[in-house]
Amino acid sequence: MILPGPSADDTSGSPGRRTATTAGLLAGAALFALLVVLLAALGAGLAARGTGELRIPGAGGTTALRVAALAALALQLGELVGARLARVGPAPRAWAFPAALTGAVASAAQIALLAAVSGLDVTTVYGTVEGRLLLAMANGFLLAAGCVAMNRPSWALAPLAVVVGAEALRAHPEPYTPVIGIALTVVHLTAASLWTGGLLYVLRTIWLRRADPAAARAVLARYARLAVWLFAALAATGTLSTVRRLPADVVLTTAYGRVLITKLVLVAVVSALALTARHRLRHDRDAGPPARAELALLAVVVVLSAILTVVPDPHWLSVR
Repeated sequence: MILPGPSADDTSGSPGRRTATTAGLLAGAALFALLVVLLAALGAGLAARGTGELRIPGAGGTTALRVAALAALALQLGELVGARLARVGPAPRAWAFPAALTGAVASAAQIALLAAVSGLDVTTVYGTVEGRLLLAMANGFLLAAGCVAMNRPSWALAPLAVVVGAEALRAHPEPYTPVIGIALTVVHLTAASLWTGGLLYVLRTIWLRRADPAAARAVLARYARLAVWLFAALAATGTLSTVRRLPADVVLTTAYGRVLITKLVLVAVVSALALTARHRLRHDRDAGPPARAELALLAVVVVLSAILTVVPDPHWLSVR
């Protein structure tokens, strides 16, 4: 989680070489984005293959829209905390406003999609629990965009808290003790958003300050202290949620179990990459490759998290 960007030495070389490197990175990013989109569109169906579970109408579109909403939340929260960690010095261009608008559109589009797959009109969908929560998320994102537009980005914390709460209520927590499940989801979603969004902002900041290694290290040191607590919160809430949400007898025979196990494996790999980057940083070695790999895998984890909210409740197939 303590991940520096490219060092000052990375700017050396001919202009042609730097241009080729940039073009290669952009092409790789575009290819990776395409793979993420395909995973969002096909992931729920692939995970449910052979499980006997009913097909979820509009699963691919719903997953894609939820990925957009989760990414928007992570970008905004990450930017808020990242700006405090960066303090004075060159700062990345703000993405909070377009992210908030994206989150609002993605949430509203889920209402339209829900109406389409259910055969209900939009007004009727507004009256359902799912519709009301999605509407709350859309309005929360819009209010956050308004706060950013008024140059009061910190005010966006209140509407973003509404977004987190609505998503926790909407993400089908287990029905037996829902209050505990919702609380775990709120903490887990907040920590995951801060980790992912904060990491992105820190890496962008380090890139801008690559000519001043001391300043870059100071940003990393401040992020490191926060990252330890975020990882602890994610590990604790993720473990408790898994024990409560997934019956042991359907771990490999339900779509939920398969996606969750895949997500846990990826989180373990991400943690290993974070430790590798920290080790390299302490020994004055380039930590750019594990940093980029961690960020890429975190994007996949966001997609898997969205899929988990789409696939059926695993308790339906459990015999316990």
